[in-house]
Amino acid sequence: MIDYAGKTVLVTGGASGIGRALAQGFADRGARLVIADVNADAVRRAADEIGAKALVVDLAQPDASAALIEEAWAHAGGIDLLCSNAGVGRNKRLINEKPDDDVIARLFSINLFAGLRLAQSYVRRLEGDCRRGRMMITASENSLSVPTAVKGAGLGLYAATKHGVIIMAEWLRDELAAAPLDLHVLLPGAVYTGLTSKAIPDPAKAPPALGLLMPDRCAEIALDGMDKGLFYIPTHAHLIDDMGARYEAVRAATIALGLKPA
Repeated sequence: MIDYAGKTVLVTGGASGIGRALAQGFADRGARLVIADVNADAVRRAADEIGAKALVVDLAQPDASAALIEEAWAHAGGIDLLCSNAGVGRNKRLINEKPDDDVIARLFSINLFAGLRLAQSYVRRLEGDCRRGRMMITASENSLSVPTAVKGAGLGLYAATKHGVIIMAEWLRDELAAAPLDLHVLLPGAVYTGLTSKAIPDPAKAPPALGLLMPDRCAEIALDGMDKGLFYIPTHAHLIDDMGARYEAVRAATIALGLKPA
């Protein structure tokens, strides 16, 4: 088990949902918390409840990630763990999307590019101070498949951002193999947050196939995954079956094309 006592953890999207639960989980292990969120009132309330430092930031802005790392670093004298967790949802059929819309640009900027910008600034800071750090990026079960339980929900562009997150994290792992950074990617399935509560006001009435988790259980799995040194940290077993359909289809195609013996 990783000892967080006296260490500093920065969590983005920390005012609610998975981010709020992660922050509480680290605080329960003795960490000092810095939580950042675009919602000023909510992040300050959460910080007061946890005993954390609250920072208000809009990670859709290109310069915000670097500024956040610098502000958190200056406040705490360093960051031992960075959780790039901030994200926004999107439910709209792809056929009706307008990819040049400012809303779509914001979706990709927060869900995908903020994590990259944070990683870049964080690694430079770690190397400059000759210290080692840890980073967990929140992706999604939608990073790897079209989950059976959410088909028809119009998650195409949201899923595209999260698919980008996982391949970005995999390339970061390759490129930063010699860097002073331990990297993890969280792959949550359905978690009861502000995003899911709009469609499912009462979690008790969620379809069983979703396997809906409460945020504290998701955070518990995330911390366990980091304790075990896992790069991929899934929260639901059905991810295996959902991914399997793609694998089998590609396998069948390679056979059909004569690229692989049957």
